[in-house]
Amino acid sequence: MTIRFAILGAGRIGLVHAQALKEVAGAELVAIAEPFEAAAKSAQAKFGGDLRSIDDIAVSEDVDAVVICTPTDTHADLIEKFSRAGKAIFCEKPVDLDVERVRECLKIVDETEATLMVGFNRRFDPDFMALKAAIDAGQVGDVEMITITSRDPGAPPYDYITRSGGIFRDMTIHDFDVARWLLGEEVETVIASASVLTDPKIGELGDYDSANVILRTASGKQCVITNSRRAAYGYDQRIEVLGSKGMVSARNTHEANIEVAGKDGFQSPPLLNFFMTRYTAAYANEIAAFVQSLSEKTTPPTTGEDGLRALEMADAAVKSVETGQAVKLT
Repeated sequence: MTIRFAILGAGRIGLVHAQALKEVAGAELVAIAEPFEAAAKSAQAKFGGDLRSIDDIAVSEDVDAVVICTPTDTHADLIEKFSRAGKAIFCEKPVDLDVERVRECLKIVDETEATLMVGFNRRFDPDFMALKAAIDAGQVGDVEMITITSRDPGAPPYDYITRSGGIFRDMTIHDFDVARWLLGEEVETVIASASVLTDPKIGELGDYDSANVILRTASGKQCVITNSRRAAYGYDQRIEVLGSKGMVSARNTHEANIEVAGKDGFQSPPLLNFFMTRYTAAYANEIAAFVQSLSEKTTPPTTGEDGLRALEMADAAVKSVETGQAVKLT
């Protein structure tokens, strides 16, 4: 069975997903929607498919599923449009920056019985998947505490910061999703602290660049998340899980997996310095998982509900910073 896809948006992330569709067995890219002509023609030349409007794709009988890679403020409307059109939907996170809008959108998804997968690519990173498998196999016993470190080598452009929804909804939201996935329980309480330490301009724009969050479940399991918009040594992505029988960790990914030892000590190659290179395999794996779920008619591994839960945690973190208090999720 071949699933026929259309890509909505041929920007940076759209091209990543187009490449994944090209490589995944059982998937075929048949159409691309992109308002900028140069970008559209460039994507078509590399990946094939017809150039069509979003409206045309919605009524195209040769399109089974869409991959939404358009700006965030269009996601919810497009999910609703293609739910009503009977297409399966993969949408980059978030569904929307407003929790109530997300809830409205997911009601339409439920009413139309549409298939929706939200793109939380870190669950599909090979190292993180192996870490999760070790937990599920009982190798560390009962999960008790998790530490997630996520630090960017540098902040995004100021223009992006003004429309990102803030560090918790843009950056930490990935870690919120990973935390839920690894804890195996829903988070009950969120405590957050945030500062502006790397660039005063980020503060002037109403955001933070440095944050720490403590998550707690009803049974007492905890997860500590640490974020920074500046890591001079590269893209820092680590996880450590402490359990009743031991610990499992996922280390950083370097440009090469070697270490040189000499009289001056031990040296390793630099870390991968950009999320597009660090998570190349993860992006491919998540599209493969979506294709598999459609082929087997199973629920996608990351749903609209996962997107909603992560956004609710982000909102709670914002409130915690503003009030200086722990925030209980309802």
